[in-house]
Amino acid sequence: MSVASNGFLELRGLSKSFGATPAVDAIDLSLAEGEFFSILGPSGCGKTTTLRVVAGFVEPDAGKVLLDGRDITGLPPDKRPVNTVFQSYALFSHLDVARNVEFGLREDRVPKAQRRERVREALALVRLEGYESRRPSELSGGQQQRVALARAVVRGPRVLLLDEPLGALDLKLRKAMQVELKSWQERLGMTFVYVTHDQEEALTMSDRIAVMADGQISQLGPPEEIYDRPTSRYVADFIGASNTLPCRVERANGGDYVVDVQGLTMNVAGHPGISTGQSGFVIIRPERCRVAKPDAGAGLRGEVADVLFKGLHHSYLVRLEQGSTLSIADPHRPSERRAWTVGDAVSVSWPASDAWLVPK
Repeated sequence: MSVASNGFLELRGLSKSFGATPAVDAIDLSLAEGEFFSILGPSGCGKTTTLRVVAGFVEPDAGKVLLDGRDITGLPPDKRPVNTVFQSYALFSHLDVARNVEFGLREDRVPKAQRRERVREALALVRLEGYESRRPSELSGGQQQRVALARAVVRGPRVLLLDEPLGALDLKLRKAMQVELKSWQERLGMTFVYVTHDQEEALTMSDRIAVMADGQISQLGPPEEIYDRPTSRYVADFIGASNTLPCRVERANGGDYVVDVQGLTMNVAGHPGISTGQSGFVIIRPERCRVAKPDAGAGLRGEVADVLFKGLHHSYLVRLEQGSTLSIADPHRPSERRAWTVGDAVSVSWPASDAWLVPK
């Protein structure tokens, strides 16, 4: 999607500690209006604390939150033009769907006729027309999640904050809801800030992703850039499966490098600024690797140690002669038999353009 220039929602020098432990460490972020922005990272990285500071539930130790140029750092949650959807949904069990959705409108003293129309529009958005009189206990997990979303958007917030809202759903439903959430966001034109530890969720839905570690942003960019051009081994390992091979830089020329990987010399691209003689890691995604017979040209020699069938592909684990293990994803073709079996001697290679060098 196309979004406006950055600067709609800004975090400037945001910091928050709990006791002696820094949860968020002087981060700066600038989000565009209408952007689907994900904050991705493992438990304890600071992503939920960042979201709660934006929501107003946590007061920062330092820094500011600006919305459309206005400093909202000191405003209480109910005075901010933002709303939050939680993993637990937080629905009122004693209220039916319609009254759950209109709850915030009642608090805002919206006239009854307007409340009724806005609830109808919100339930139509999430495809829950006809469910107005049901209680939350009569709904499935996916339906409850939709009610929570309808309740959040019905007030027309400028920004919607989502704290792992799909975490309680089963895998199949979670994947379906990823597509629906992105569709709803595009229809509303609203800025979404989505917190998750699920890499696939972030890659599927986001316009941009901030990968966090230890309270700081390790990398910020579009999904394809973060997946194909990680800035560090941490990001590469966290964003999807990756093969990481130690190497030594033999020759450096800007962002092009000649490296030695376990005795094999190869050309790779990488981040500018890595020096000749420096140690690093060559990153190769499993789907970019190719397996062939050992006499089929240059490559790293090894033996198939395991074969796993994963539906869409076979995953081959190849133990290299030097001791490292590579994972290779080979598309499953029902009309063909499995290409390799445990114990086969093989050679593993990949296109030079599909490898990526990061500093050690």
